[in-house]
Amino acid sequence: MIGEVMADCGFDFSDIDVVAVTIGPGAFTGLRIGLSVARAIGLAVSAPVVGITTFAALARSVPEAESVERTLLVAVNGKRKDVFTQIFNADRRPVGEPGALDPGTALEVLPAGPLLVAGDGGPALKAALMDCAEAGDGAEARIRFSSVMGPPDAAEVATAGAHSLSGEPLTAVLPPKPFYIRPPDARLPQAGPRS
Repeated sequence: MIGEVMADCGFDFSDIDVVAVTIGPGAFTGLRIGLSVARAIGLAVSAPVVGITTFAALARSVPEAESVERTLLVAVNGKRKDVFTQIFNADRRPVGEPGALDPGTALEVLPAGPLLVAGDGGPALKAALMDCAEAGDGAEARIRFSSVMGPPDAAEVATAGAHSLSGEPLTAVLPPKPFYIRPPDARLPQAGPRS
């Protein structure tokens, strides 16, 4: 598939200047496979490999018209009851550290003022906020949901990777390594003989 994409674009692997890859949060196996492939390509073509968080990639994908005068909250489905979130300012720079959020308590911890929610964690937050709206707290008037649901757009990941090499401060990681909000569910087997 990678070879087909390169051929469709009319590029050769020797044309690669940088390899950019999302580092998470995301599925344990998918992150490990993606990072392994990115590192292998970087090694083969002698190009640096840059890691971009899923949050930063999704933030870059949000149309400016949607986020005018709104704080951006990127929400990634945690596959349990929680949602992984990070807040970004108007310049798409992260504000504070990422974390896990229980949708049921979202209104207690979300920033005040106009807010735009992007990412595949948005539906869980929207359902919780609709419950609050029915209670009449006015959350639906200040919180909007982006058209960007995920997964991250490959073109935005590539652009972020290129910008990171030019010195633009982004949430890029060199060398890339998996980024988890909570420990992975997969565990190595305990040492010792099997019985």
